[in-house]
Amino acid sequence: MTNFWHGYADMSLVPGNEVVINRGEGVWIYDTDGRRYLDATAALWYCNVGHGRQEIADAVAKQMAQLAAYSTMGFTTTPPTVELADRLTGMAPIDDAVVFMTTGGSDAIETGAKLIRRYWNAVGRPEKRIIVARELSYHGMNAWGTELGGLASNNEGYGGPLVPHVLHVPTHDTGAVAELFEREADQIAAFVGEPVIGSGGVVPPEDGYWPEIERLCRVHDVLLLADEVITGFGRVGRDFGCQHYGFTPDVIAFAKGVTSGYAPLGGILISPRIREPFWKGEAAFRHGYTYSGHAASCAAALANLAIIEREDLASRVAGLDPVLAGRVGRLVSHPVVDGTRSAGLLAAVVLSEDALQEDPGLLDAVVRAALKRGIITIGLRGAYGVLQISPPFIITEAEIDLMLSGLSEAIAEVSAERGFA
Repeated sequence: MTNFWHGYADMSLVPGNEVVINRGEGVWIYDTDGRRYLDATAALWYCNVGHGRQEIADAVAKQMAQLAAYSTMGFTTTPPTVELADRLTGMAPIDDAVVFMTTGGSDAIETGAKLIRRYWNAVGRPEKRIIVARELSYHGMNAWGTELGGLASNNEGYGGPLVPHVLHVPTHDTGAVAELFEREADQIAAFVGEPVIGSGGVVPPEDGYWPEIERLCRVHDVLLLADEVITGFGRVGRDFGCQHYGFTPDVIAFAKGVTSGYAPLGGILISPRIREPFWKGEAAFRHGYTYSGHAASCAAALANLAIIEREDLASRVAGLDPVLAGRVGRLVSHPVVDGTRSAGLLAAVVLSEDALQEDPGLLDAVVRAALKRGIITIGLRGAYGVLQISPPFIITEAEIDLMLSGLSEAIAEVSAERGFA
């Protein structure tokens, strides 16, 4: 029996099946029964520097012993908060940016959406309320993120819309965006998107997609919010995904990789245009969180970012990009695999739509079979059925081979058992 309600879980199936993880080292995690697993997902896309980094733990412990946290509302702050703000704005692809800190990615999206709406009101354009998002997108599970997300299953049963003035466009269709902007730009506040769609199925953009979206936003005076919660801090081979795909947003939402999950932290990087009316005293942004700029979390982020920089992990990801792409591509030899996708150290194994329609339990069965082989992955259902791959940046080529070998064996086993071989 368990008293813990797991996120995204069918809780009727959890009791008796919990896997309790109690230790991690590098790309490996261990459960309370001593079993070892290769962490093919970096937990939930976030443990970029790998598990068990003592220097991050030491940095957090040192900060907690001195001052664990203090409110950053009003005039007060803490040294690691100030230092991290300088570090983040210094690496930001937005010139002269400032940062507003939150506790995670869902809060970051909520903050970004509210700030954008508040900005247009502050500059005398309150009619610009609509935020445009993409089908298959995922933007967290707060009210704004749930509504902005393009995964219908996440919105079911809430009597929505949770937030008004949200529109969705097809995932790659810049023409649909152009037509929408031509008709309604005077009411559109922003366009929001992930450089690489994550939970919707690990879907990289088509060539030229993001530069064209940026061009349309500039022509029609629509703000651009990049959701870099997954792609930020090296996941696709650059500090930020927008750098890799050649566009500059007005707002960047970040979380996950900023601390590699060692402590909760998120935030938004904000352009001078948006901050101006608020920093000049012309308007107020009455928004914030108890733990915004939490001192111990900021200490974790500083130590984590130092590791990423010292070990040049973003460049390591860029070097492993073609390795992962080539080797994951071999899994198309299985009859139930329709294809693969990849970008940096993100990849998807796309199961056959026909097979999933015939056997809806196929995806979960493959995830369980991989677990038996010591490989932890997640099944994503945004774009049909997808096995998620997003390992820590420190993974070796040998460990990539081991990971994909385990997934291949799991797919083969389930295919044979269910009559697809």
